[in-house]
Amino acid sequence: VVVPHRGVVNQLTRMQCQFGLSSGDRVLHKTPFGFDASVPELFWPLLQGATVVMARAGGHRDPQYLTGLIAREKVTVAQFVPSVLDVLVQSPGAAECTSLRAVICGGEALSPALRDRFGAVLGDVPLHNLYGPTEAAIAVTGWACDAARDGAVVPIGRPADNTRVFVLDEMLRPVPAGVAGELYVAGPQLARGYLGRAGLTAERFVACPFGEPGERMYRTGDLVRWSAQGVLEYLGRADD
Repeated sequence: VVVPHRGVVNQLTRMQCQFGLSSGDRVLHKTPFGFDASVPELFWPLLQGATVVMARAGGHRDPQYLTGLIAREKVTVAQFVPSVLDVLVQSPGAAECTSLRAVICGGEALSPALRDRFGAVLGDVPLHNLYGPTEAAIAVTGWACDAARDGAVVPIGRPADNTRVFVLDEMLRPVPAGVAGELYVAGPQLARGYLGRAGLTAERFVACPFGEPGERMYRTGDLVRWSAQGVLEYLGRADD
């Protein structure tokens, strides 16, 4: 996937506006460099003068090691896929991660049960659910989890700065709130396409009927719906 520099810059700028890193923050870097989630773990804190706490090679597979590292190095911000977070909050050292001020989740669907287990162990530490494909520079929507308002599904939230999202039917028509449709994404975070795969690029990056001439949008293949509160809820894959 060929991602433009401006897409990464927009992503890191959006994260800074939301979470406000300072020189006193310590961000955990544990994602292998072959995954897009490694980009904010490394470049976001460096851009803000914060500290990058580097996990050992393979440490991302060891929740007990990670909880010890977070507690020992006083990590303030960390991100996890839900499956890893689930194991982490059940590990003996999870309650000692009191230095955390924000935990970011993404890459998989976040269940209400995991949100509640996280809250039971880490109390008032904010948990944020981010959504986004690699084809749109990591994350394009976000939501601050709150059991009192989330409902039966943890939302993936609202679009990030400079990003537009559309929930459309098979004819590329917007669907009303509460009705499932496919999620399309437009904005500066879109990739240029798939390297050496012009056919797949044309299939997934299509003309945007809601923008300027020549503007494209990315067809995610994910089914979502708008809630009555105006936030997106993830429902699954269109091809399942």
